[in-house]
Amino acid sequence: MNEEKVLITGGAGFIGSNLAHRLLCQGHEVTIFDNLSRSGCRRNLAWLRTSTDPARLRVVEADLRDYATLLEACSGVDRIYHLAGQVAVTTSVVDPRHDFESNALGTFNALEAARLAGNNPIFIYASTNKVYGGMEDVGICEEESRYRYVDRPHGIGEDQPLDFHSPYGCSKGAGDQYVRDYARIYGLRTVVARQSCIYGYRQFGIEDQGWVAWFIIAALKGRPITIYGNGKQVRDVLFIEDLLDAYEAMVRHVDRAAGQVYNIGGGPANSISIWAEFGQHLEAQMGRPVEVRYGAWRPGDQQIYVSDIRKAEAELGWKPRTPVKEGIACLYAWIRDNQEMFDHL
Repeated sequence: MNEEKVLITGGAGFIGSNLAHRLLCQGHEVTIFDNLSRSGCRRNLAWLRTSTDPARLRVVEADLRDYATLLEACSGVDRIYHLAGQVAVTTSVVDPRHDFESNALGTFNALEAARLAGNNPIFIYASTNKVYGGMEDVGICEEESRYRYVDRPHGIGEDQPLDFHSPYGCSKGAGDQYVRDYARIYGLRTVVARQSCIYGYRQFGIEDQGWVAWFIIAALKGRPITIYGNGKQVRDVLFIEDLLDAYEAMVRHVDRAAGQVYNIGGGPANSISIWAEFGQHLEAQMGRPVEVRYGAWRPGDQQIYVSDIRKAEAELGWKPRTPVKEGIACLYAWIRDNQEMFDHL
C-alpha cells in the first residue's frame, strides 16, 4: 500500500492502538483523536511512541463532541477508522445521555467531518452485534455447557432485523445506520463492521467491557469474578490481529465494500460460552481452579450471539486465522508477563 494519512478516533484504546501500531509499521502517517478517558490509554500511547516512528504519529487529545477540532483533524486524510465511543451496555443504562452524545452524536460529527474533509476518505465504523437486540424470534436451546441456535448453524447474518435494546444498542445502532446512509446519500466510502467480542494484546478489560481480558486479569491478580447469568452465554470471539486483517480487507476491496455492512466476529468455529467453557481454558492456563460467584442476568445480555461471517469471506476474502484456544493462550501469556500494567484496575 502507498503511504497514506490516517485518522483513528479512539486510537489510544485497545483496538485503536493495535491498529495504529500496524499502520505506523506499514509507513503511514497516523493521527490519533482520543479524549484519553479510558484506562490504559496513556500506556498505549507511550508504547506506540517507543515501538514505532514517533515522527509519523500525531495525537489530538479531544472529545468527539468537539466538532471544530474533529473537522480540523479530518482535513485531507485518506482513511478514517471511527472506533471511539462509550462501550458498555451497563454504563449506557446508568447514564444514557453521555452514551448518546458519545456514540450517536459522536458518530454524526465524525461523518460530517469526513464528508467535509475534501478527500473522500474511506470511513470504517466499528459497530456492534448489539444492534440485533435480543433476537427473541430466533430459536435457542440449552445444552450442558452452552446455548445453541436451533436452526442457525452459521450464526446470525446481516439480514437479521435490527432491534435496538438498551441505550447502548440505540446509540450504536443510530451510528450504524447513519454510516450506511452517508454512502447512499453522499457517496462517502463508508463500511460498517458489526463486531462481536474482540480480544487481544493491550486490552485493559474491566467487568463491564472486555470480558475475555477481564477474567484473565482478575484470575491472575486475585480479583473477584462475578458471572452474570449461568455462564452458558455464548459469544464468538475474534483475536485482534484477525480484526485488523478484516479492516485491511475492507480498504483493499473498498470499491465493493463501500456502503456495505459486515458481521465481523470469530464465527461458529470460534464460539465459546463465557464461563462453562472459557473457565476450563483459563483454569488449564492457571493450573488450578478459579473461584467465581454468580449474579442476576444483566439488561440487554444475549443468551447467545454468533456471527455469520460468510458475507465477509465471500466479498472480502477474509476469515479468522487464530483459533480461540490459541488466542486465549496468547492473551493469557501477555497479561501474565505484564501484570504491573493492571495494578490500577
